[in-house]
Amino acid sequence: MSEPTGAARRRGPFQVGDQVQLTDPKGRHHTFTLEAGKSFHTHKGSFPHDELIGAPEGTVVRTTGNIAYLALRPLLPDYVLSMPRGAAVVYPKDAGQILSMADIFPGARVVEAGVGSGSLSCFLLRAVGDQGMLHSYERRADFAEIAAENVRRYFGGEHPAWQLTVGDLQDNLSDTDVDRVILDMLAPWECLEAVSKALVPGGMLCAYVATTTQLARTVEAIREHGTFNEPTAWETMVRTWHIEGLAVRPDHRMIGHTGFLLTARRLADGVEPPMRRRRPAKGAYGEDYAGWGGKDAAKVASRGAGKDAASDGERDAAPGSGGAA
Repeated sequence: MSEPTGAARRRGPFQVGDQVQLTDPKGRHHTFTLEAGKSFHTHKGSFPHDELIGAPEGTVVRTTGNIAYLALRPLLPDYVLSMPRGAAVVYPKDAGQILSMADIFPGARVVEAGVGSGSLSCFLLRAVGDQGMLHSYERRADFAEIAAENVRRYFGGEHPAWQLTVGDLQDNLSDTDVDRVILDMLAPWECLEAVSKALVPGGMLCAYVATTTQLARTVEAIREHGTFNEPTAWETMVRTWHIEGLAVRPDHRMIGHTGFLLTARRLADGVEPPMRRRRPAKGAYGEDYAGWGGKDAAKVASRGAGKDAASDGERDAAPGSGGAA
């Protein structure tokens, strides 16, 4: 049985064409590709690539300036943060959330819109495997070219599960029976009709947006569309810790807000989403509400609120409830 695409480049001794990550005594990283006969140069000396070719990972090499460097293959989170960029990359903390919360499984059929520099594509391809499918859409040809090269470099060649299309998702999406759709774009609400037609019942939509304005508009559009369940939205923040003897404290810097994530499941055809049982806060919607969906969106968002309020009134008036007789 052949190994999954890219697996051979993740284990064993270093070989020509491998990516190598050097770590200096101060924890700084330097990444390069091994080539026979070449040398790695820094302001603190150099050493030949041949010294690493055939050596195991975890080898320590010394430059002509007697500076020790630890040599390892870069992890995928390291790779995506150091690779050439066209657009901003999806940070590893968000990619990890997408893989877990959008339930990306081996063999899944996934559509991705907004490839950027190919960061999330690498994570998704590792998750779906050779037997899955990832069809990525990117509006800008220059971004698509950079992403394609980054993906090829990471996997050591073309990935059999990947297809890349240059163009708008809503104009070009022809995939059917899709399990998951990941939208990393400015206006994901514009794609809901196309996404809804492509997803299987129970399939997952996951959107990655940068601002609260985009988040609110996307959630309201999903509610108004009527083919998804109630969306869930969140963000993640990562803070490392300094640990040195008795000095154990949070680091002064952290990876804070990078973007919001939201997910929603595709309902079966002809099924209306259940009424929301949670009443909106007072003033969230009203006669003068001027959101993107107007009064229709307000009606959808507050559906069932009146019934809940009536139920509360009945409970208050019931004997022994403590309410007015």
